[in-house]
Amino acid sequence: MTTANEPAPGRRERKKAQTRKALADAALRLFLERGYDGVSVKDVAEAADVSVTTLFKHFSGKEALVFDRDAELGAALVAAVRDRAAGRTVLDALQEHLREVLLSARRAPEFRGFRGLVETTPALVEYAHRMWLRHEEALAGAIAEAAGRAPDAVPVRALAHYALTAPRLAGGARDPGRALDEIFAHLRNGWSGLGR
Repeated sequence: MTTANEPAPGRRERKKAQTRKALADAALRLFLERGYDGVSVKDVAEAADVSVTTLFKHFSGKEALVFDRDAELGAALVAAVRDRAAGRTVLDALQEHLREVLLSARRAPEFRGFRGLVETTPALVEYAHRMWLRHEEALAGAIAEAAGRAPDAVPVRALAHYALTAPRLAGGARDPGRALDEIFAHLRNGWSGLGR
């Protein structure tokens, strides 16, 4: 999506985006049909009607095909903090952003299959963990900038960690949106009500 200040992507960029999407879609379809270990990068390239060389121009490896939106999701997370409206708290901005991400993912028809694929494939579990750590570090940087604190300050790192853990915790609830709101209420108000 472009804004008024950004030029629309040119033909070359649109073609790259189409190829990248075709590769990611083909990979997910094949992984869900045959299992992650039953699919090679060559299979994915053939299904998307491109060469293996082209595949590697767009993706660093097989795991990256599954997490094709890694950079986009990380950038959106940081933008939720940095680009929040004046007077809006970091917690409010994160809650709104993560709630939308959680609920839109759950509405996607391939969500259950994707989640099952990741949770049952050790290579994808490891990749997801590394991705999560990168996002946590980037989010801590954005929070630190907003709060005027160092990125390695314990409260900054803790908030980044808890905020990124919230969707995973809420995702298993009967009403994930409400569960996420409860988690953020605890982040705002502390845990004193649980120790009585």
